[in-house]
Amino acid sequence: MSSLKSTSSVGKPSVDAQESSEIIEKITEWKVLAKIDYRVVPVLCVLYVLAFLDRRVLWLMRGGAKLMRLFRSVNIANAALFGLKDDLHLGGNEYNTALVIFFVPYVLFEIPSNALMKRFKPHVWLSGCMFMFGLVTCLQGLTQNFSGILATRFFLGLFECGMFPGCFYLLAMWYKRNEAQKRYSFFFCSTVLAGAFGGLLASAIGKMDGVRGFRGWRWVFILEGILTCIISAVLFFWIANFPEEVDWLTPSEKDFVRRRLQEDVGDAQSTDKITFRTALKIICDYKVIVGGFMYFGLIVPAYGYAYFAPAIIQGLGHSSIQSQLLSVPPYACAFVLSMTVAFVSDYIQHRFLFTIAAMAISVSGFIILLVTEHSTNLKYAALFLAAAGTYTAMPVAVCWFSTNLAGHQKRAVAIGWQIGFGNIGGIVASYSFLSQDAPRYLKGYGLCIAFTEREATDAASSLSLEEKQRLGESNPDYRYLL
Repeated sequence: MSSLKSTSSVGKPSVDAQESSEIIEKITEWKVLAKIDYRVVPVLCVLYVLAFLDRRVLWLMRGGAKLMRLFRSVNIANAALFGLKDDLHLGGNEYNTALVIFFVPYVLFEIPSNALMKRFKPHVWLSGCMFMFGLVTCLQGLTQNFSGILATRFFLGLFECGMFPGCFYLLAMWYKRNEAQKRYSFFFCSTVLAGAFGGLLASAIGKMDGVRGFRGWRWVFILEGILTCIISAVLFFWIANFPEEVDWLTPSEKDFVRRRLQEDVGDAQSTDKITFRTALKIICDYKVIVGGFMYFGLIVPAYGYAYFAPAIIQGLGHSSIQSQLLSVPPYACAFVLSMTVAFVSDYIQHRFLFTIAAMAISVSGFIILLVTEHSTNLKYAALFLAAAGTYTAMPVAVCWFSTNLAGHQKRAVAIGWQIGFGNIGGIVASYSFLSQDAPRYLKGYGLCIAFTEREATDAASSLSLEEKQRLGESNPDYRYLL
């Protein structure tokens, strides 16, 4: 039960304020949170899962072709997927170029996208972007050459750039700092589960090879794109707006939500407009710059994992479908660890040490992959460490950064900066695991270790003085007397 008092400008409670306070006293906090959880989090999870699957399809094409070259043991379903390279006459590193072109608009338009979401309201902006990237995904299935796949990948990045930062921006405006990590991790882990089942979905659709004269890889793009477009129309009516704009909370519940968030991080500043000058001022804040580098350090191992994991699992001697099944346990392990850390982190209201611990787990997995040459079973075990550590650290780092910001202006710009700048790491990851480096991928593993350790340094530098003082001898600036 929560009670918040309201006073008039002369310091004495007004009649309206007293009535408002009496109504708020009758509001049970957990019931309001349950209503918010039901309307906000699941819808955003569905939205981003589809965005992740639409983006991941080309990774599956690339990963499948790599497996074919490495192990020569494929079934008819994946053989259908491999037709993409021949049909579009792609050679050399053109796959990598198609991956990279996606990140150009994705990086550049993150901040403008968040500003436009504030202007047009989340349910309009997010569902509109979702419809457009679903349409572009369909068009990828109709491309005939390298230029066509480059153009569609560029526009896919343009329309998808608002999804991830937009969802985090919206979540940050609904929850207090000590309750946000569970929601952030659950949202993020929805894409982890999508990664687990995305390959199975692509393999199943790939069996449509030859239907209506289309190759299997074309059907993967077309059907997933159509599904995205249909669901976007439904989500137009279900995506929640910002707290001050929704109609499914009563006026007293809106006031309750506003006051509890104001107590936590200050006024929401919902009427302030985002201008180029204010955006530049926010980005020049060193804490915001560090937040971008924190995410950048984790993007390389996260994207890299999607590239090399299928090759290692296939190397255990399993068929393609069995390899897809064996890719599920590492993702499931990541989901369990991430949600466990989220609950504990919220309970004790601490982020830093959980971020460092998760990155230590990730680095240990990549080190095993780096030094192990023949033991494929050990490599498979290392995938659990790499996936669990990476996908646990990422939502903690983003939640830690975004919820410590106050107001619409700073959150819209700074979250867009963090996700946008961080995704430059996707370009690095695209060229980290090349076919000529197979099967050991020493360069790729080394880069994943280096960038993860870089993120740990950035996380330490973002601690406030009070947080550092509470760490005692664990303080990164602490010096022992010798």
